[in-house]
This record gives sequence, C-alpha cells and structure tokens, in this order.
Amino acid sequence: MSREQSQLRVLIGKPGLDPHDRGAKILAVALRDAGMEVIYTGIHQTPESIAAAAVQEDVDVILLSILSGAHLPLTSRIMDSLKERGGGDIPILCGGIIPDRDIPTLKEMGVKEIFGPMTPIQTCVDYLRSNFSPRSLV
Repeated sequence: MSREQSQLRVLIGKPGLDPHDRGAKILAVALRDAGMEVIYTGIHQTPESIAAAAVQEDVDVILLSILSGAHLPLTSRIMDSLKERGGGDIPILCGGIIPDRDIPTLKEMGVKEIFGPMTPIQTCVDYLRSNFSPRSLV
C-alpha cells in the first residue's frame, strides 16, 4: 500500500473528569473529512484506557483534549501507560486549556505540540499531515 493510499490513524482521547467534548468531536469529524482515520474514545477515560486503545488500534498519533487543568498528571500517566504497553513511541499532542507556563514541561515530557483554544482546525490538520505518516510505512 502506498503512502497516498494509507490513512493516518489518529486517536482522540478525553482523559479525566472533563465532560466538555464538543471541540474533540468537531476535530474528530474534521480530521475524518481530511482523510484520516479517527478513533474517538469518548469522555471520562482513564489514562490507562487511552493508552490501551492507542496500542490496540495501532494508531500513528494521539491527540489529548484536556480542559480540566489536570494536563500534567494525566499526560504523564498516559505516557507511562503507553511505555508499559509497548507504545512509548506513539507521539502525543495536547489541546485545550493549557497555561503557557506548562507548555515547556509538557514538551520536556515528550509532547510534540500543544494547541490552545481557538486554534483553527486547519492548523491541526496541516500539522498532522506535515509531521506524521502512517507508522507502518515509516
């Protein structure tokens, strides 16, 4: 299968108790419409369930939507759980309400990019297309 015929597999996760999922759903539809395969785990997911789904679905990238303010511990737990499951190489991007002061910490943890509120959807699409390809082709 050529790179053009293969879809980027993206998992969108909503870890923790944050019930605000409108943005994640809109992004899921937009990424699908842009030709990506999207797995949306739904709200109130544990870090472990997100990591398990990412590994099981063999995704190329994980997008976390976190509006609760718990982005540092939740992202850390997801990364640890991914490593335990053999998925430590799956890139993670974060979006949501993330204070500027926490961005360097997230990047040091290994988060590839952070998208704040009101980021245009096309910016996310373009970033994914420019920086990731299906892992089976890499």
